[in-house]
Amino acid sequence: MSYCRWSSMDYTCDLYCYADVHGGWTTHVASSRVDWGPKGPPLNPMGLESYELITSGDHAAWSDLNARYHTALEERPRHPIGLAHDGHTFRDDDLEGFLETLIMLRDVGYRFPEDLLDEIREEISEQAHEETPGEAGDTSPRSQTP
Repeated sequence: MSYCRWSSMDYTCDLYCYADVHGGWTTHVASSRVDWGPKGPPLNPMGLESYELITSGDHAAWSDLNARYHTALEERPRHPIGLAHDGHTFRDDDLEGFLETLIMLRDVGYRFPEDLLDEIREEISEQAHEETPGEAGDTSPRSQTP
């Protein structure tokens, strides 16, 4: 499961974070940022602002918007971020370590969705409140000896 990608926040996110299939959590830090200029990014074809266009059934208009967005993305210059962890990868064994890594990266100046830290804190809280096997409500199969 991905928590955020470089494409998050109209390609202004500096991190790509996910629960790793080999266990733990992985955070890749970008080494450059898209320079959208003073106007900022164009209308994102996958964003909430274009929801009406998506649901209207006007596929040609949406396809045109999507093509213009990706052309603009390809044409925009990229600049080095210039912070201490550009291009680095972090691997954490648990959610607490993952949270600490993200807080450290935020404090250094890397960008990612504002609600990500709260989302991880909520996961940590849910993990702490999970029932353990054998408690009320446990429906796990048990071996029985005749």
